[in-house]
Amino acid sequence: MGEVNDVTVNDNGVGGPGGGRGSVGAESGAVWALAGSGGVPGGVDRGGGPGGVDRGGVDRGGVPGGVDRGGLPESVVVAVDGGGTKTDVAVLDLAGRVLTRSRADAFPPHAVGKAGTARRLDEVIRALLTELGDPPVAAASVCFSDLDFDYEVKEFRAELAWRPWARELLRVDNDTFALLRAGTHEPTAVAVICGTGMNCVGRRGDEVVRFAAIGDMSGDWGGGESLGMSAIWHAARSADGRGPHTALEALVVQAMGRASMVELITAFHTGELAKHEVSVLAPVVFEAAAAGDGVAATLVYRQADEIVAFATAAITRLGVLGTPCPVVLGGGVIAAQHRVLLRGVEAGLSDRAPGAYAVVVGEPPIAGAALLAYDALGLSGEVEPVVRRSLG
Repeated sequence: MGEVNDVTVNDNGVGGPGGGRGSVGAESGAVWALAGSGGVPGGVDRGGGPGGVDRGGVDRGGVPGGVDRGGLPESVVVAVDGGGTKTDVAVLDLAGRVLTRSRADAFPPHAVGKAGTARRLDEVIRALLTELGDPPVAAASVCFSDLDFDYEVKEFRAELAWRPWARELLRVDNDTFALLRAGTHEPTAVAVICGTGMNCVGRRGDEVVRFAAIGDMSGDWGGGESLGMSAIWHAARSADGRGPHTALEALVVQAMGRASMVELITAFHTGELAKHEVSVLAPVVFEAAAAGDGVAATLVYRQADEIVAFATAAITRLGVLGTPCPVVLGGGVIAAQHRVLLRGVEAGLSDRAPGAYAVVVGEPPIAGAALLAYDALGLSGEVEPVVRRSLG
């Protein structure tokens, strides 16, 4: 994809000084230890057990591509990335090639409960495996948003562990870990998701820092929902005269299919429109900012500041402030690659975290979820390029 104002944008998810990738062998397996996040978000896990990982018995199949099973289906890998707007599921062979995949609607734990999410996910995975003749699953890597605390990871894992496809190697964790693995294999790195909402994770070897990321109560602002609500807030004040005029007034009304701000506000008040629907307004904010609207530009700058704040906090808590550190960026808001936003992030990192550099992932996070499974199988060094091409 080239470069956007010194922010590395790389289809292979790797960038920064030297464009290098850390040693695959050195980190293989250690990533799975991250599933046990240790204490509470905000602290640092300094090692210990693998937490959300069940290693069970693994049929490695001898070589990538599987093992001769006398005509029976060869072993496969299951990868899942579940976010606020969609759920991606893929089944791959041991050589890293996609055999089948599916994109379903979002069914995150906070919306349908952990049991409901597990049930829906099981239906999708079983349908894909049935399509392939029910091959044995060598490893499953399941990364979902809303798994922000260690107890949530453990509870969700318990909902999955008894399923037939999850009985060998099972890794369960927050979707930030999928993004991190998709973006870099460096032993010291940070990932920031900016999609419907925001979250961040950082690692230094087997040390991990996490954030609660549950919204206002944990000090969060940013992502599509925050941008959308702020756009409506400013549009309403523009319409009734309490605030400065902004192009957001007309753009918001149009994007939501209403005739006026009064009609739009009434639709939210009566329940005709729900809060989660405001995420569709994020592109409107960037459109207005690009056209020179000062109010919209303020929101974009604030979004950049929040991304930088997450990254800087993680880097500081890891004790690597002032040293080279990739900051992997992903999520729907980032994926649009708005220049004003990326410039703001680049400038903020340069000012507050010298040495840190942004890496915008050009592949879907499900590639990272899959690579975490191959790491555990000891195959990522052989199949990583294939996985990235297959899921890119």
